[in-house]
Amino acid sequence: MSPRAFLTLTAPSFGAVHTRKATARGLVIPCGCGERHHPDDPRLGTARDPDTYDYVGAVLWQAHAGGLWARFTTTLRRALAAELGVPARQFRDRTRLSYAKVAEYQRRGLVHFHAVVRLDGPDGPADPCPPGLDDTALRAAITTAAAAATLAITRPDGIPMVLRWGAQLDLRPVTPSAARQVEDDAGEITDAALAGYIAKYATKGTGATSGTDRPIRDLAHLAHLDVTPHHRTMIETAWQLGEHEQYEPLNLRRWAHMLGFRGHFLTKSQRYSLTFRAIRTERRTWRLHADLAQLDHAAGPIDPTSVLVINDWTPVRFGHRDDAERELAAAVAERHRQHRRTTSTTRRAA
Repeated sequence: MSPRAFLTLTAPSFGAVHTRKATARGLVIPCGCGERHHPDDPRLGTARDPDTYDYVGAVLWQAHAGGLWARFTTTLRRALAAELGVPARQFRDRTRLSYAKVAEYQRRGLVHFHAVVRLDGPDGPADPCPPGLDDTALRAAITTAAAAATLAITRPDGIPMVLRWGAQLDLRPVTPSAARQVEDDAGEITDAALAGYIAKYATKGTGATSGTDRPIRDLAHLAHLDVTPHHRTMIETAWQLGEHEQYEPLNLRRWAHMLGFRGHFLTKSQRYSLTFRAIRTERRTWRLHADLAQLDHAAGPIDPTSVLVINDWTPVRFGHRDDAERELAAAVAERHRQHRRTTSTTRRAA
């Protein structure tokens, strides 16, 4: 069995936030603000002091989270190559690092990554991992890489900023067991429990941390979003950072509604498993067989290859659902007209 590990990489702190922690006996520990928060308290995860919270740093870290993950995997390969005693450039000739990861939002609006990391032979999963690399060596290399991986960027005022992972690292080995057990006494997680974890993270919504599931067109849209002041400030910060030429490649205004996070919630390396296209094709085939099996056909089972699917779409209604949407659309259109008139007047005056 190839060495595997399940890890969680978190974001660093950008300021104190409201928290709710409990003791082993279930007693709630007072937050730094002095209160014992209810589990549904909307202040959980929000900044205790918005004036000192580093919103710019938080959004920039979020926008570079994918790049920081890439830096982590590069550092991990170097650490594993050192464990094998070979130069980093020869690592791919000896073994292959594969992974699948899921991004999940924390209440404070920052993502953390849950990932399964696996070591294979140079030809992929069917090729055994070379001697000298086992589960212990993999976990040690992950710990080293998580602490060493950094990404250097620049703040809007020109001050250098070094991005890194948070100090909290959850790292557990994976055991080949089909039992539906979360983890054993040694902290190991089973295959079945791991599949459950990934499914939960992949289907879990961001909830109150984002407030919208589509891009915003301008900051005026924020007035219509049901979000906390903390997450509203993160959206505003991402929008304002999008004005800076140095952050143009990040396309922050497009991803302001995601609080600056630009990555996909689920990604994997090329050789980790089947391609997403193959998985989608298998799912469609299974669904087609299941639908055909429910049909009452006197001649017996229906051959899926003999079925012709015809999609005939007919529009039911055009326009907005209610007066509120109609008024909002009219207000947005009027702002766009005013912006175009202002821009045209300014150009003529110039």
